[in-house]
Amino acid sequence: MKVLLHGCNGRMGQTLTKIISELNDVDVVCGVDKDINRCNNPYPVYDSLDKVKEDVDVLIDFSNHVCLDSILEYGKKNNVALVICTTGFSPEEKQKIVEASKEIPVLHSANMSLGVNLILSLVSQAAKVLYENFDIEIVEKHHNQKLDSPSGTALMIADAINNALNNVLEYNYGRHSKTQKRQKAELGIHAVRGGSIVGEHDVLFAGPFENIEIKHTALSRDVFAYGAIRAAKYLYGKPKGFYTMGDVISE
Repeated sequence: MKVLLHGCNGRMGQTLTKIISELNDVDVVCGVDKDINRCNNPYPVYDSLDKVKEDVDVLIDFSNHVCLDSILEYGKKNNVALVICTTGFSPEEKQKIVEASKEIPVLHSANMSLGVNLILSLVSQAAKVLYENFDIEIVEKHHNQKLDSPSGTALMIADAINNALNNVLEYNYGRHSKTQKRQKAELGIHAVRGGSIVGEHDVLFAGPFENIEIKHTALSRDVFAYGAIRAAKYLYGKPKGFYTMGDVISE
């Protein structure tokens, strides 16, 4: 499988470069990054998708949401499957991804960890059982270089909970300047930024006599890279359509 790494010189791009170099069935044939000289890669790197000359099966994207239009255009023009791992998309940008999936296979997830995607199922089940008597809060922690807040994963978790409860909850981000007691329909989402934290997500179900926590801690960026590679292998050869990590796990 021939892979293009979009955002190849970023943290995740370099993690993927190292891991894929040790695999026999996946090959990075080229990369794209705005800073082409930042790293010494064993493959050609371009500053634009327009300059890519190699034959590509799957593009794996760990870059920035502002690059979305060029990624979708490249995928559609060259019939290349897209694994989009970037976060911070607006609702309009997410809709563009769905529209592109009508022409090519596209897999999008705000978190490529298999463990996180299993947690989505756990919090959904817990919410259905506990919501009547429990308050639900999400706390996410990341390194001090992360751009978006709250994290895309925190929003994935929030959406999974809310969908399980027929969308009765309203998201409350951080409660800054709030001077009223907590409302029943609130779902608190809180972001912590500091140091080199790879990623932690805590979901608290706080009841009158007991608390229940569901937690995921990423110990290394490798977990996201292995998830992205597994997603790319899953997507390779698939028909056009929109896919998620839930599809990868269930296969």
